[in-house]
Amino acid sequence: MNPIFKKRQTNFLIQLVTFTLLLFLIHSYLNYHFVNDVETFFPLWHIYLFQFVTVLIVYTLINYKNSIGKEDVFNTFILGMLVKMILAILFLLPWILSKPESKGVDLANFFIPYFVFLTFEVYSVVKFLQKNEEKTTLK
Repeated sequence: MNPIFKKRQTNFLIQLVTFTLLLFLIHSYLNYHFVNDVETFFPLWHIYLFQFVTVLIVYTLINYKNSIGKEDVFNTFILGMLVKMILAILFLLPWILSKPESKGVDLANFFIPYFVFLTFEVYSVVKFLQKNEEKTTLK
């Protein structure tokens, strides 16, 4: 396996685990103090596990494609975002079909982390691509 791929992947994994744990702890604290009496459909850890896995898969595909010599990874990124949106709908489908009582809390519990993780992912991929751009312009 490419050592550059391994190094980038390890660094990203450390950042993602730290980010996920920090965000999960903050979110759990806020839920405990503000919506403790509301019964939610999905446990918070399910939502964060889903977000963690999808972000990791998209970044790994982009990193892998770049490490085998592909310069244009934008299409992979867009395809990953599309698949991630479809998976989010599939993840939420049981909740949607159950006609939930606490719609607002469940929606906030899913979509606030979704967009925060999306921001983290876009930032990480852009940073990754900028480093690659700098390396190609220096050559």
